Amino acid sequence: MVDWDDVRYFLAAARGGSVRAAAERLGVNHSTVLRRIAQLEQRLGAQMFEKLPSGYRLTSAGEEVLEFAEQMEASSNRLETRIFGRDQSARGLLRVTLPPFLATHLLMPDLADFARMHPDIEMEILSSGELANLTNREADVAIRIVANRKTLPLNLHGLKGPELFSGVYISRDRLAAWRAGAPDSIRWIVMDNHGIPDWAREGEVHATGVPFRTPDAETQIVAAQQGIGMTKLPCFVGDADPLLVRAPGIDLPTHGTLWLLTQGETRKTKRVRLFTEFVSRRLAAYTPLLAGLSVSRD
Repeated sequence: MVDWDDVRYFLAAARGGSVRAAAERLGVNHSTVLRRIAQLEQRLGAQMFEKLPSGYRLTSAGEEVLEFAEQMEASSNRLETRIFGRDQSARGLLRVTLPPFLATHLLMPDLADFARMHPDIEMEILSSGELANLTNREADVAIRIVANRKTLPLNLHGLKGPELFSGVYISRDRLAAWRAGAPDSIRWIVMDNHGIPDWAREGEVHATGVPFRTPDAETQIVAAQQGIGMTKLPCFVGDADPLLVRAPGIDLPTHGTLWLLTQGETRKTKRVRLFTEFVSRRLAAYTPLLAGLSVSRD
């Protein structure tokens, strides 16, 4: 198979009439041009140029190769223009990965606004507990909660967002019953195999050592609403739920920092740039909500 790079050097020499002209045009040294042309001649089994006192002249074989080389160049230019044009237009597939809480309880109205603003961008929201691999192009943009910046992969481009705080929440009715002296035990509601953090035992309301385990975030919320016990939730989730209230006496722990992550050439495409700029503005506006400062509590 002919190497397109070798063909480029051949074209530069054919058009410039000399190795020197080709080297200056391509920004390389004299020996590189000679080596590339020799590789093409070896691959095709024919001599491309005659060396004359006045410069290089194409052989008959070189004349034939020139025709096809110009066709290759034209095709390459059309391909590059088409792909670059597509990536620099507001169209195409955009895959965004983010935690379920962020998708369903915070950003879905914003994602809907973005979709209405850019109807030619096909959006795919990947919302699960699994981390999509940006390097393998499993997603174009990741919105992640990061506890330690040093854990971010070095090959990803990161745009830092607001800090995210959590609170411990309990059903309003269940808290009122506890204050009235109800004997029912209050359990700590956890997802999967998560344990009960030490700081959760410092509040006024104490949960028993027997946890209530849930398979996902939505079940966790419903369990708290039903008065089974108390649980840790991001403040933007718990504060917005009229059935829940913060358990008294527990300071807000930091959940992490939100980061917008992209990778390599992907982040240069217009649809990715439009999205990251849009979402970063929306997240900045949510800073008080994410910090648990947006509502007053009893």
